Amino acid sequence: MATIDVTEQSFAQTLESNEIVFVDFWAAWCGLCRMFAPTYGAAAERHPDITFAKVDTEAEQALAAAASITSIPTLMAFKDKTLVFSQPGALNATGLEEVIQAVKNLDMDKLRADAAQQPA
Repeated sequence: MATIDVTEQSFAQTLESNEIVFVDFWAAWCGLCRMFAPTYGAAAERHPDITFAKVDTEAEQALAAAASITSIPTLMAFKDKTLVFSQPGALNATGLEEVIQAVKNLDMDKLRADAAQQPA
């Protein structure tokens, strides 16, 4: 599956409609972003069960601000509408694959139960 472009208007619906969503915050002028794009696109092709979204931080400045993006590229991963990974910088193919597998293997029920046990 190819990557999809996400906007401020479609972001929430994308999270609602998909179990796992990876989001690449990028900009056309960012060299590191352009270097990461083929790696991200190849991962999208290898994992059709995951939604791979892209947010152009120049066109979607309000969304980038709401996501507290201070450096690009920044990769975020959501599972069951919950942010489970966020890291600035470009990953290599192996690093990205490790993150994908970790997110796939996350036990969200256990994660929520552990969070409920934390003091307020």
